[in-house]
Amino acid sequence: MSRVVVPAGVLCELMAILTGSPLLSYMACSLFVFHFTQVFLRLEWYARILASVTVVTLVMLALLGKLTWPLLGKAAESAAFFATFLGSLGLMQLLVRRFEFLRRIHDALLSGRTTLLYPKYAITSFGVASVLSFGVLNMLCGGLAQTLDQRQIEGQARLDWLRSLLGVTLRGFALVPLVAPTSVAVAIITREVPALSWSSLVPYTAVAALLFLAVGSVLERHRFKAISGQRVHLGGIPAGTSVLLAFVGTLFGGIGLLVFWTPLNVSRAAMILVPVLTVFYLLVRERRPSALARELTSNMLSQSNEMMIFASSAALGGTLASLVPAQVIGAAFVSPQGEFAFAVTGMLILPAAAAIGIAPMAVLSFLAGILAQFQSMGLSPLTGGAGLAIGFSLAMMLSPFGPSVMILARFGRISKFTVAFGWNGFFTLAALPLMLVLLAWMAW
Repeated sequence: MSRVVVPAGVLCELMAILTGSPLLSYMACSLFVFHFTQVFLRLEWYARILASVTVVTLVMLALLGKLTWPLLGKAAESAAFFATFLGSLGLMQLLVRRFEFLRRIHDALLSGRTTLLYPKYAITSFGVASVLSFGVLNMLCGGLAQTLDQRQIEGQARLDWLRSLLGVTLRGFALVPLVAPTSVAVAIITREVPALSWSSLVPYTAVAALLFLAVGSVLERHRFKAISGQRVHLGGIPAGTSVLLAFVGTLFGGIGLLVFWTPLNVSRAAMILVPVLTVFYLLVRERRPSALARELTSNMLSQSNEMMIFASSAALGGTLASLVPAQVIGAAFVSPQGEFAFAVTGMLILPAAAAIGIAPMAVLSFLAGILAQFQSMGLSPLTGGAGLAIGFSLAMMLSPFGPSVMILARFGRISKFTVAFGWNGFFTLAALPLMLVLLAWMAW
């Protein structure tokens, strides 16, 4: 029964996006809650704790008379939306094993000039993550072990490869909130703050992404120079590369058309088109609808931990933000200095909270809810929105309990604290002054 519930919930929420019906969102939320209660004890401890905190908080607010029906409905809509966000975009993972280029991506990336290896890896990680989400980490990290075995790289040299390639993979993945229209951070910010859009944020957040790339290239140049002598050149372009590029081009082109011709924003357009195009491509390619249905279901069920984290974070953060009095915000942030202060505070709170185990999505949902009140008071939310996107990017690198860091730690067989703080601590300190200058320039 539970195997059918999750796809049904995703389908209900996608229909809610297309029709604007809150009832379909409530139905989707109910289906997700039913599934999570069925598998609760099999989920990871972090997902269980976050879900429990969310339920306890909502119950306490209800007992105190603070949780109104409209507020509860908004929490249910947010939970359904972000569980579906992950469930629908995660279907792109089905394409990984079907394209030779994705299976041999390390051979392709290790070719070319040594000085371009870091930005090439980071940009590729970002580009693939824009459509595969966490699938890029499984793909790049899982393939790295096989690549090192084939090259018979062991000992300290192997550790150097892991440090360099897994580190840049994570940092490239962390560029997604800054540039990609399919980012969950963009979805949260633009959903809570209708005055902001991906197109209004990206001219500034893209500058932040370029600064991150520049800092990483300088800090990692010696490591990449050391490993470049052990690479193996790729003989020709892998089969199917042109088809993959055509698929990605069609996806982003379709997203652009939907945004232009319909009321959908970029995040919602991606949630609709990714499953539609993926299912269409696989049906045409393999012509096995029953097997595809089972694979789609298994893919969604495999993301139960992340879907619960996303749903709980969105419901908790959005609900708490709605309880903050607007008068407090207006008094504190009514000037350019206040606008800059909110952006910097949000940028720093996100990675700091992530470092001690607080879900970045919950914090972002809370801060985006506060930012939404800027618009109602006639204040500009642009600098604050950019600060939140940058902070979310930093949180992805510095959270030892986040799914991205935990995936890298598992594949590299090293401590998640080493990945979060040992690999990215100094990088963050080096990049922060540049981020402060960017936000100050935006505010003034």
